[in-house]
Amino acid sequence: MNRQIQSALTALGLDDHGGEWLRRVESANAGDIERALAEPPGSYRLDRLAALVSPAAKRRLEDMAAAARKLTVRRFGKTVRLYAPLYLSNYCVNSCVYCGFNRDTDAPRARLTPKEAAAEADVLAAAGFRDILLVSSEDREFITVDYLRELAGRLSGRFSSISVEIYQMAAEEYEALFAAGIDGVTIYQETYDRALYGRCHPAGPKSDYDNRLDAPGRIGSAGMREIGIGVLLGLGDWRIETLALAEHAYWLIKRYWKSHVSISFPRLRPAEGVDGSSFRQIPDAELVQMIAALRLCFSDVGLVLSTREPAVLRDRLIELGITKVSAASRTSPGAYTGRCGEAVRQFEVEDTRTASEVAAVIRSHGYDPVWKDW
Repeated sequence: MNRQIQSALTALGLDDHGGEWLRRVESANAGDIERALAEPPGSYRLDRLAALVSPAAKRRLEDMAAAARKLTVRRFGKTVRLYAPLYLSNYCVNSCVYCGFNRDTDAPRARLTPKEAAAEADVLAAAGFRDILLVSSEDREFITVDYLRELAGRLSGRFSSISVEIYQMAAEEYEALFAAGIDGVTIYQETYDRALYGRCHPAGPKSDYDNRLDAPGRIGSAGMREIGIGVLLGLGDWRIETLALAEHAYWLIKRYWKSHVSISFPRLRPAEGVDGSSFRQIPDAELVQMIAALRLCFSDVGLVLSTREPAVLRDRLIELGITKVSAASRTSPGAYTGRCGEAVRQFEVEDTRTASEVAAVIRSHGYDPVWKDW
């Protein structure tokens, strides 16, 4: 188990929302913000990021957004990558309190065989997608390494990039997936607040905070081309979560420099059997501040936005720093072909536009939609 990143987060008080960093964020003043903005774009220090996510920095949000836009164009060009998720199973052994796949939810379940999943992928390929994300709940009895290897073989001729978003695995399992043609793994810590993590994950293998935290390092050690991380916005204090997320990203970038690190910004969405009243939805302006602040600290990190967000906001964020978006997403197994009926969804999608409609909007902003990852 990797102790370095755990020790770093613990020492900073970030994995239990230590009060010192929260006080530093809340006490940032105009001079702190001015100094943070004056630093070279793309340079990371925890102090700098703390100033940029502070309440005081909201007054400079337009300046932050303009600088983030300029830096993104310089490093990525005027392009936005498109991808689509393909859900394989909604059977789950975990009890995550925010998820429609919670094992205690009494709702229709479904699993796709590799052949059925390939048929779903055919729909996505016909829509133009060449970048696909295979998503599954924690269903190890069915979604095995051999299952994923077989499916990757079926998809390899039609998709230039195949990645997965699944339960945490051992390093040798990630190595087997990489050898089979899967080149990226996304895994969210959900929250870096250790106590809150325990409350949100009361049962199942995912309840092991340290194993979850260590997974991106195992992904990097397996040689994966892409490591995707993120927090589920609405569980904890977004500002402190951003600091912890940045520390994790910085550690991964330094250690696994051959892999490309990306950060996602999933906000909580309504889901079957989930009482959303206890969660804190962060406002649009604060989501914009988080995205801009991270871009100003990490010039080469991919920033990813899903269809959890409304169309009007996604359209605005095209020019802020987002480099990759999903489109035409369905969040239950079999949803693209309709083969599984009313199988429970992980969450409700907000942006329901077709892939071609999303691509057209990207073009209207003067950017190129990129379907194929070269």
